[in-house]
Amino acid sequence: MNIDDLTRQNGEWLRGEGPYADVVISSRIRLARNIAQFPFLSKADDSDRKQVYRLLSDCIAELKLGDDALVVDIDEAQDLDRQLLVERHLISRQHAEGEGTRGVAISGGERRALMINEEDHLRIQGMRSGLQLTSLYEEISRLDDAIETQIEYAFDAQLGYLTACPTNVGTGIRVSVMLHLPALKLTNHIEQMFRAAKEMRLAIRGLHGEGTDAVGDFFQVSNQVTLGRSEEQIVEEFGNDIIPQFVEYESAARNTLVKERTNLLDDKIWRAYGTLENARALSSDETLFLLSHLRMGVNMGRCDKVDLDTVNQMFIRAQPAHLQKLNGRRLGGEERSVLRAEYLRGALAARN
Repeated sequence: MNIDDLTRQNGEWLRGEGPYADVVISSRIRLARNIAQFPFLSKADDSDRKQVYRLLSDCIAELKLGDDALVVDIDEAQDLDRQLLVERHLISRQHAEGEGTRGVAISGGERRALMINEEDHLRIQGMRSGLQLTSLYEEISRLDDAIETQIEYAFDAQLGYLTACPTNVGTGIRVSVMLHLPALKLTNHIEQMFRAAKEMRLAIRGLHGEGTDAVGDFFQVSNQVTLGRSEEQIVEEFGNDIIPQFVEYESAARNTLVKERTNLLDDKIWRAYGTLENARALSSDETLFLLSHLRMGVNMGRCDKVDLDTVNQMFIRAQPAHLQKLNGRRLGGEERSVLRAEYLRGALAARN
């Protein structure tokens, strides 16, 4: 598998399957780990980074990531390829925009990604479509244990795993769930969710994580505290209490729209469909909002012109790096807008 192959599949994070998939886009768990005998990256020199990279690369090569696993040297990768990996949630923006020796190993199906020399020496990521945190944690934990048989992690008997960011010290775990909440936005109840998240000491971020806006009604909800709690406690609370509560909020908002604001709901859905079907130029942000409303309409059974898999595919391929990779060349902003609209019109026409 190579990076170009990724453009021909939706990827795990937007597969549209799993528990609560109409609201929960995907579940993600990341473990932050550092190697005991090396300084944190903020203090590491180029020699340290290269040694860490070689050590972890050799270790990862022995893991069973599948015959179609992909290993990318991020330092040597083209800007467009880095951006594509960010758009697929396989690396962070920080990893893409960083400097020095760094890389990522990606399993077939994009369910696992191991980032080397991001903020920490190693970030172990697992991804599942829908709400599947318990089974995901079990798999990531096994992967972490397998690495720890070969690598000595930086660990303190009192504090736990030592990490570059103090908020990750302890378990080093970051549980993150991507939610699609268009009805809460339309009913002006999204601020209630933000307040509830703040009270529960959760972080709310946009589509591509820290520092990004919630474009297209997509929100990432993640834990802020890792010290003093076990991985199992954090995962269980997220999977059994926190996320089902947000799903309930969104479901209630959708029911309210159906019962009390039907015209507003259908206008948003069909206006989105009509614009996507006829527009001659569309920006990335406008496309995400239109596809957000269309996705809501499909999931609520109020639009039968297109299926969910097609909507998800449109969402993936309309992103800037994907669009340029599919066209085989770099595109300016205006040219991207025109070709994006052309692609979206064609995708909808193919369904009719």
